[in-house]
Amino acid sequence: MDNKCETVKTNEEIIEELTKDLENSCMKEDENSMAKEFQYQSSERNKNNLSQESLKDVINNDDPDSNEKNGDADSKKAAGDSIDEEFLKEREKNLSEAEKESFKDEAEKLKNEGNIFFKDGEYMKAISLYTQGLQTCPLMYSKERAILYSNRAAAKIKCLAEKESAILDCTKAVELNPSYVKAYVRRAQLYEETEKLDEALEDYKKILTFDSGHTEANYAVRRLPPLIHEKNEKLKAEMMGKLKDLGNMVLKPFGLSTNNFELQKDPNSGGYSVKFHQTPR
Repeated sequence: MDNKCETVKTNEEIIEELTKDLENSCMKEDENSMAKEFQYQSSERNKNNLSQESLKDVINNDDPDSNEKNGDADSKKAAGDSIDEEFLKEREKNLSEAEKESFKDEAEKLKNEGNIFFKDGEYMKAISLYTQGLQTCPLMYSKERAILYSNRAAAKIKCLAEKESAILDCTKAVELNPSYVKAYVRRAQLYEETEKLDEALEDYKKILTFDSGHTEANYAVRRLPPLIHEKNEKLKAEMMGKLKDLGNMVLKPFGLSTNNFELQKDPNSGGYSVKFHQTPR
């Protein structure tokens, strides 16, 4: 009888063993989910991004009506609008101050032409002109380049619904001009539209450091926290549901379920401990 009892595991040992199995299973499930999500996002980005050569085709197109004829195909081309700053940096090494000023003036003209097209609703043409402006304006003129990036973001929103690409342009704008309120506002709006509420709130708070009376920002810092809390609670509930399903799958071979375990929060430390409940037979 004594030998038989010695081979039976205690409740604490069973809990420790099951907890380790559950933890390992959760980690594997989480890694698999992250891998699938990464593959999906990469696939979506590859569908939307085009090469720099495609952008050149858009910018150098001599047919003024070609963008309207091609429709969605041209909209996708505008996504490939990265700027070769290394080329600009090398070019500037050989420019005189007068030549740099001349390039800046040319970029200003391109920006103004883009603004006209933007007002007329010709957003694709506006994007092309803003991009040409960025390819022309010397890197030393940070504020001028910031405006071009911010304007291009506005045109992308109107024409392409390329919100992620527009966010990148706004980010570039505030990097070049950290006090550029309009770019922060535009990015905050885009963050909220893409359900990145925490990022949107941070941008609105940043705006208030420059303009404490900014109406939209003041309203947003009161409006967003409850929405963020609601979103986090929903995500938490979904995650707990998934963990419970996973836990039941792991515990089923042992004749147990997650109902056999109770999480108890320590009011002092804020940590949690697991309490095991043996199911009556």
